[in-house]
Amino acid sequence: MIFSELYSAYYNTVASIISRLLDGENDEKKLHQIVSEKAFGESALTILPALKGEKWQLMRSDMTTAISRKPTMPLTLLQRRWLKAISLDLRIKLFGVEFEGLDGVEPLFTANDYLIYDRYSDGDPFDDEGYINRFRFILAAIRERAPIKIALSNKDGNSTFTKCIPIRLEYSEKDDKFRLITGGCHFLPVINLSKVTSCSRYNGEYKISTNQRDVQYRTVTMEITDERNALERVMLHFAHFEKRAEKLDGNRYTVKIKYDSNDESEIVIRVLSFGPLVRVTEPSRFVNLIKDRLIRQKNCNLR
Repeated sequence: MIFSELYSAYYNTVASIISRLLDGENDEKKLHQIVSEKAFGESALTILPALKGEKWQLMRSDMTTAISRKPTMPLTLLQRRWLKAISLDLRIKLFGVEFEGLDGVEPLFTANDYLIYDRYSDGDPFDDEGYINRFRFILAAIRERAPIKIALSNKDGNSTFTKCIPIRLEYSEKDDKFRLITGGCHFLPVINLSKVTSCSRYNGEYKISTNQRDVQYRTVTMEITDERNALERVMLHFAHFEKRAEKLDGNRYTVKIKYDSNDESEIVIRVLSFGPLVRVTEPSRFVNLIKDRLIRQKNCNLR
């Protein structure tokens, strides 16, 4: 692992406690608050007793410490190289994240070191300043639950306008696009960010409802033959989906994946990308979608 346990919640919590003690703050309630905010629910039963009982020789029983300086955790060269690589991702600019202390650091990897073969080539323009500004504006509106007015470019190149409450942003790895989930806009519950040409705060008298579309979830069941690490690849590929896996026998497994019905076409493409090692067993409707797509592919002389 690139980031070791030295940067875990426990180490950061203890470091914060030591810093407070050095500042002369030894109120036990405040120390409990640090534990509850920075660690886990059950951590209060472990961290403070270990410190006060001097099992961890970092704090004395009188709530003082023999440490003379506040703890610091400098990054290793490997960690800085990894951060440098992440900072080069165009999508990072969308969130306004700044990486300091990486000047002259060689990235651990670059976009030229890997090839994504199952992604559409018309992804969002992440390096476009207009797109970046609109993304940040919408992201701020989501956090504030503020109503906004959006201008969009339709398929004919004409502009349309809508008012909505921005609920959340979703990223499609297959499409390499961001989309906005809205509330109070029944005819446009999902908006591709690349179609947005401008956006502004809505201050009109008309009150926009925060109701969003009811998501219709569906489940697909697949049987996996675990050859060439097929099971691991499937679990990684669908890592952000709710799923359940069970072993059948030998190297055969069954995996159930829950997905948004609006993403069904994308799920079909994803399943087909694993070839004969994955076979859809349920539901029959999804099996027919697989068959139809394979027939269309065969008629186009595609392999």
